[in-house]
This record gives sequence, C-alpha cells and structure tokens, in this order.
Amino acid sequence: MIVIPAIDLKDGQCVRLKQGRMEDTTVFSDDPVTMAARWQEQGARRLHLVDLNGAFAGEPVNGEIVKAIARSLPDLPLQIGGGIRELSTIESYLAAGVDYVIIGTRAVREPEFVKRACERFPGQVIVGLDARDGLVATDGWAKVSNVTAVELAQSFSTYGVEAIVYTDISRDGMMQGVNVEATVKLAEQSSIPIIASGGITNIDDIAALKAVCDTASGAGISGAITGRAIYEGTLDLKEAQALLDN
Repeated sequence: MIVIPAIDLKDGQCVRLKQGRMEDTTVFSDDPVTMAARWQEQGARRLHLVDLNGAFAGEPVNGEIVKAIARSLPDLPLQIGGGIRELSTIESYLAAGVDYVIIGTRAVREPEFVKRACERFPGQVIVGLDARDGLVATDGWAKVSNVTAVELAQSFSTYGVEAIVYTDISRDGMMQGVNVEATVKLAEQSSIPIIASGGITNIDDIAALKAVCDTASGAGISGAITGRAIYEGTLDLKEAQALLDN
C-alpha cells in the first residue's frame, strides 16, 4: 500500500476544496510543478492530479499544467482525473507521459465507455467513484446518481480496470478521518484494487488503513490519497509511507 499526495488544480493553482465545493477553496501554491517536485523529494511513489475546472467543464482545463508536471518529473508515476470523457483526451494525456487516467462522470453515465477505454489503453484506466451516503456523484460532485458505489464497482469487474479511487465526499477536505468501513466494504465486494480517498488527517488514519489491509477484508486496498493533511502538516508523508512499508 502506498500514500499518494494529491494536487488539485483550479485556475492554474494548487488548491484544496472542502466536500468538493468550488467556493470553499484554499490555495496552497501557484506553482503546481514545484509542488509536485516537493512531494517527489519527500518520497512520493505516485501523484494524484485532479483538474477541478475540467470536472465541471467536462473537458480538460488545466491539462497543460498536468503535461508540464509529466515532463518535469518523468520518473514519477502520475494519475489524472477531471474532465476525462473522450478517448482522445486519454490518448493525449498518456502521450504526454501521464501513466493513468481516471474516468469518473462518464463511467457512471456510460459504463461501456470504460470498457472501450480499457481495451484501447490496457493497464492505464482507473475509475473514480465519488460517493455521498453511498451513492455515486458526478459532474464535479454537483449531481448525485441513484447508483451505489458497490454496484458500479462490480459492474466493471471484467473490464480490466487498473484500480478504483473511492472518495467519501462528506469527508473530503474536512480532516475528519478516512471512512475505513465504507472502503473495506467496497474492497470486499470488488475484485478491483481500491485506492482510498477523503478525510485522511494524521498518522492514525494511515495506521487504521494498514490494520485492515493486513486482514483478508482489506487486502484489496492498494493506496491512500492525501491532500489537506500533508499541506497543513498534520501528516508527514515520509512517516506515513514508512509505517506502511514496515
């Protein structure tokens, strides 16, 4: 299991939101490329990038910044989500050096698109399931569907999806602790590796995830994304990864 720093991009800046609300923004840097290098220096083994503007627009908005990060840090695996709704967008990101693309909104609306993407780009497609009270949200979390995260995850079981990023929206950016129970439930009922996201606050949350990962129930949890905690200093990236390695 690895700890994955998040870089959320809004208007060209590195920000964090609370519960996905664009109006509740904290700016941490106006130089995302430098911020990405900082996390690499601290031992990050992968970065999680999100084009927040793109998630609402339905197409990349901060794509050039993502590509600049890929050029600057060619040895650091990157995954990008937000506004990825066309195969041409996936192809453009992968050609620029991004390693994985995350399909969210279109995965909910058109699961067959995920299948086509996996067939064309095997091993490089991740599905983003962002849930509020167990129901998957779309369009930058602005709309809530009537499909549960578990149901949708199971529908992708034969497609060749590399991983599922599961975010509990109610906890995202709120520094209230990760939703271990919901993450374990998804891992138990899905054959696809799960990357936990939302709410990680300190080393205790990493320890809680490690504890379940060491059991059969949580064996499918492969990573944990953290944002506000490492930016505000309540979680040390090196310490967190060392705990998981041990």
